[in-house]
Amino acid sequence: MSILNSFLLLIGSLGFLLYGMRLMSDGIQKSAGEKLQRALGMMTGNRFVGILTGLAITMIIQSSGATTVMVVSFINAGLLTLTQSVGVIFGANIGTTITAWIVSLFGFNFKISSFAIPMFGMGFFLTILKDSNCRNIGEAIMGFGLLFMGLSGLSDTFSFDPSDLKFLAEVQNLGVISILIGFVIGILVTALMHSSSAFSAIVITMAFNNIITWEVSAAMTLGSNIGSTIDAVLAAFGTNADARRSALIHVLFNVVGTLLALVFLNPLLSFVTWLSAGQNIAIRISVLHTVFKIVTTLVFVPFVPQIVRLSQFLVKDDNDGALRHYHLDFQEHTGKESTAMHIIRVEKEIADMTDVVTQMFDRLQIGFSKRSQSFIDEHAEALETAEDYCDQMHEQLVRYIIQCQHLPVTDNQRANLSLMIQITDDIEAMSDDCFSAGMLLQRSIEKKMKFPQEDMERLIPYVELARQFLQFIRININKHLDENKLAMATELEEQIDLFRKNLKKIARKRLESGADVKAELLYLDLIRQIEKIGDHAFSISELLAQTA
Repeated sequence: MSILNSFLLLIGSLGFLLYGMRLMSDGIQKSAGEKLQRALGMMTGNRFVGILTGLAITMIIQSSGATTVMVVSFINAGLLTLTQSVGVIFGANIGTTITAWIVSLFGFNFKISSFAIPMFGMGFFLTILKDSNCRNIGEAIMGFGLLFMGLSGLSDTFSFDPSDLKFLAEVQNLGVISILIGFVIGILVTALMHSSSAFSAIVITMAFNNIITWEVSAAMTLGSNIGSTIDAVLAAFGTNADARRSALIHVLFNVVGTLLALVFLNPLLSFVTWLSAGQNIAIRISVLHTVFKIVTTLVFVPFVPQIVRLSQFLVKDDNDGALRHYHLDFQEHTGKESTAMHIIRVEKEIADMTDVVTQMFDRLQIGFSKRSQSFIDEHAEALETAEDYCDQMHEQLVRYIIQCQHLPVTDNQRANLSLMIQITDDIEAMSDDCFSAGMLLQRSIEKKMKFPQEDMERLIPYVELARQFLQFIRININKHLDENKLAMATELEEQIDLFRKNLKKIARKRLESGADVKAELLYLDLIRQIEKIGDHAFSISELLAQTA
């Protein structure tokens, strides 16, 4: 085979391998990604559970980079704490060794191309079915078939006589320099490919065909662990301090662990050789990969609190924690993000927006119970700031949701995203109503308007009903409302409407009897603003009942 043909076969085989891994990972994430990622947010109670979670998710989706990107994004969204993330990162590093084992166990024992094509065909026929889950599973199977076709092509590419490449043999006989060259190649190629798993497959194939020595293949494998951190670094751009810290921890863990392995390379290789005695070099490289990951994890796990404190020292806190400027950037730096992850981020932001409105209403309620200058001094500016912040959230959230709709989404996800836009509209409208009611209270205080004590007392249960409705929304936001909960929302809405009718009737009678016109009209405006908050809360309830 000529050098040109070998090069073209190498490029084509790499394309099959990388695209197959991506297709397989995407298919799995589409079919089970949302469940896996929600599990990531719930199953990280301590560092050991976190390790198991990161291990399991990475083994399923075949990408430690995707798991790490999830972690950085979830920390940025406030769904994971920095301490919880450390265990997941450690587990993801172990989970990524599964690809090396697949290659070493199945790639050389029989002609894999004989079942790669049937697998691809079976997967394709699943993708043409109407059921979206079948389509996603079919996509994953197609990816698996392409992965093995790529491995078969790589094996054919490197099946020439190693003596034909004398310069390669000479480079590998330079002792420590050869190890360092292999190490640097592992870093650079993995960073360019964005996949340590794919690079491991290449290294295993080359070693199995005697193209590279055991020592050089080990150095390349170790170097790939540093190159794989590129995904976490890219995902950390534009995120908050804790998200950047998690990316830093991932980099430090891989760099320090790899450098330690290089220092003790000879004992490590001897130990791996002893463990894999009688096995071929493909198995030996897989054992090396796994042993290295497990040992470094066991070394660093006891020091998680210290690692977190170090990251906090190196990456300073964000300066502005107040509700001033809101940023929600739609970032796809690495291509490893999934639609489900973006949707979970949207849900978190909607919940945060609901919290802001709830806090605004709490301030407003203080004004109703204590209508004095202290309300203006302590709460008027905060209400204005929060209302402006909600406007920013509304604008950027809607833009983000629209960008999510352009991703490959299921029918249920598309319907839910459309409902999310409407829910966001209603939440923003409630922030406007809270601010407007606050400004009405401020005007009544500044104009020294007098209201009979019994009139203000009548407002208290009315405002309390609206607060209960808002709390109901806050508790159930992003959840499907069943018939019983929708009935509760309907009852709250009816009670607010009944209260509003009675209050308006009383205010009109006072107007007819000669009461102060300005004061009574402002009183009616207050009633109307509270009613509008209830209307928007009921609208959100109806939308939540439609979610899948």
